[in-house]
Amino acid sequence: MGRADATVGGGLGFDDLIGELRELAGAFPDKRTGRNTRFAMEDVVLAAFSVFWTQSPSFLAHQTAMQQARGQSNAKTLFAMTEIPSDNHIRNLIDYAPPEAVFPMFNRIEARLEAKGYLEPFRVLVDQLLIALDGTQYHSSETIHCEQCSVRQHRNGKVGYSHTVVTPVIVAPGHNHVLPLQPEFITPQDGHDKQDCEHAAAKRWMSRCAQHYRGRKVTLLGDDLYSRQPLCEAALEAGFSFLFVCKPTSHKTLYEWLDGLRRTGDVEQIQVTRRKGRRQEIDTYEFANHLPLRDGEAALEVNYCQLITTEASGKERYRNAFVTNHAITPDNVAELVAAGRARWKVENENNNTLKTQGYHLAHNFGHGKHHLATTLASLNLLAFLIHTVLDLDNAKYRAIRDALSSREMFFQHVQALTCYLCFESFEALLEFMMQALELSYFDTS
Repeated sequence: MGRADATVGGGLGFDDLIGELRELAGAFPDKRTGRNTRFAMEDVVLAAFSVFWTQSPSFLAHQTAMQQARGQSNAKTLFAMTEIPSDNHIRNLIDYAPPEAVFPMFNRIEARLEAKGYLEPFRVLVDQLLIALDGTQYHSSETIHCEQCSVRQHRNGKVGYSHTVVTPVIVAPGHNHVLPLQPEFITPQDGHDKQDCEHAAAKRWMSRCAQHYRGRKVTLLGDDLYSRQPLCEAALEAGFSFLFVCKPTSHKTLYEWLDGLRRTGDVEQIQVTRRKGRRQEIDTYEFANHLPLRDGEAALEVNYCQLITTEASGKERYRNAFVTNHAITPDNVAELVAAGRARWKVENENNNTLKTQGYHLAHNFGHGKHHLATTLASLNLLAFLIHTVLDLDNAKYRAIRDALSSREMFFQHVQALTCYLCFESFEALLEFMMQALELSYFDTS
């Protein structure tokens, strides 16, 4: 997707983002013909999104009952729905809408974050933006499947069906937020006999997003799976830099070269002693430039760095190594390693959060026959992104989140309140929660 998709106009407020999503939803594919169009696609998409934003599977049922009893509902006041479609309407209609219909929202929000300066704290390594890539499975079954499922024949003769997605995330060392970007789903590809895989999906994401990030100084992070020559070359061709984990077991040639350079004293080494609580730790950095990533004349030339952390007694606490196209010097090796280590945030602070801290990514909200599972997953990721945006940009929202013990607790409060009370606006909901939690506005600075 090009920069044309990344509209900067508009704000980051909840109402602004809901309005933007409603506008985008109007362009979703609609399988209906003739007069069978009671519910607008805008209402269908926003209804599905509202379930993920509130993380309340029964949200729409409560709002339907509230609408019937009082003539008003939070579906209308908070999520701009004209009518509330049923669960069956939502599943049937979204099943025909591919996840790509949701993707422009990710680009538009990212562009607005950048315009307001929220991406500046994420920039490291002389103005590089770090994007970590990782695949995660969010559906597995021996019975439920669709045309977008990956299929695996088990040794016991049973067939397994699954959905996996590559979740790119903007990260930075020491930053407590991650910013999810448009995903790439691992699905059967037209014209390909082999099963799709994380490698191929990552390449598609790089190709699809190349124009969007061209000239914006982006470094991709990934685990050892990504430090293979075809993926590194794909990243460079798309205009990205890379900083990938590199293990000895999968890069025999590179480590043979390193052993030779160590024997001749051509691998540079730096030691830093520091205290961690009562314990003294020693960080040993080593690096070398211009090494072959694999065997053969066509091998890509990469630069290598490693960090080994030990206690004063010699006990090893941490070891990891990376390859990159960035030139490595004594001045930047520690920052490069810190950037490489930020890769774990895509697992812990993104995928793990989505699965275990209230977003229920692995729950079957509806599988469908075509795109339902992937499009609903995209809306769930979008809900996580918008929650993050509000945490960055809305002081009242941030104060409420800080006052509650977890994301799940926040969702529980929102679910209970919107079940019994109708709020005239999102701001009214925040004000009610601020007062109930006895939070002063001045505490939100």
